[in-house]
Amino acid sequence: MSDLQQSYKDVQAHYDLSDDFFSLFLDPTLTYTCAYFAEDSYTLEQAQMAKIDLVLGKLDLKPGMTVLDIGCGWGSALARAAEKYDVNVIGLTISKNQYEHVKELFAGLPGDRTKEVRFQAWQEFEGKVDRVFMIGSFEHFGFETYPEFFRKMYAALPEDGRILLHTIVAHDIDFYRDNGIALTISDLKFILFMAKTIFPGCRLPSPEIIKARTSEAGFKIERIQELGQHYARTLDIWHANLVAHRDEAIRVSGQLAYDDYDKYMIGCADGFRKGIVNLMQFTIVK
Repeated sequence: MSDLQQSYKDVQAHYDLSDDFFSLFLDPTLTYTCAYFAEDSYTLEQAQMAKIDLVLGKLDLKPGMTVLDIGCGWGSALARAAEKYDVNVIGLTISKNQYEHVKELFAGLPGDRTKEVRFQAWQEFEGKVDRVFMIGSFEHFGFETYPEFFRKMYAALPEDGRILLHTIVAHDIDFYRDNGIALTISDLKFILFMAKTIFPGCRLPSPEIIKARTSEAGFKIERIQELGQHYARTLDIWHANLVAHRDEAIRVSGQLAYDDYDKYMIGCADGFRKGIVNLMQFTIVK
């Protein structure tokens, strides 16, 4: 099996659970990434839209531009981009369920701009775009693909091109030692559980490797924003929603899936609170 075929398999293992299962704990837009609680009173749906607006606001979008979302999920960010900024949008996904959902979503959107979703990995994408964003998909890339990815994006973008990279990050052992963050055996076992059971093939980059690989491709990093505590709160809400719909979740996807997601949400929230992992947005420019 090729690396690309393995990527398809790994992503589908997670995201092609029933959409009915995900809808039990996500907000109505099915936005499955860290929310941004710009106001403490925000609901989950409001915080997810605030996150999407935060991402899009860093891209300096102009009407008529073409925007590429790599790993577009259920399409909420691209729908918002088309609605608010009057841009053409292209979404890439290698989840069959998400592809079908986004096709249906785009068919119902107003406006004359192009709205396209492709069942395609970034390695298979060809063409030019004005802006690129990734919200929670970079974690599924292998470290060895980073140089090729950033070279490809550099070639696809114009001279004023921008990328917004929204990703979970981890650190090397020196960071944890220097910052007084103790990694326990339980923490390490949980990391293995996540990599094997919840997000197979997932690799968390460090900020340092992102800085190095973007620079090697010719990019500069304009800004880094940390949102780790917002992810802890997002996971708390997802977990509360999952528990509130326990019986339905088990009916839709089974006891094992429920138990795994219960463990994943509790453990990940704890990891963000401790600083074992963080969520960062990198504004990357040519």
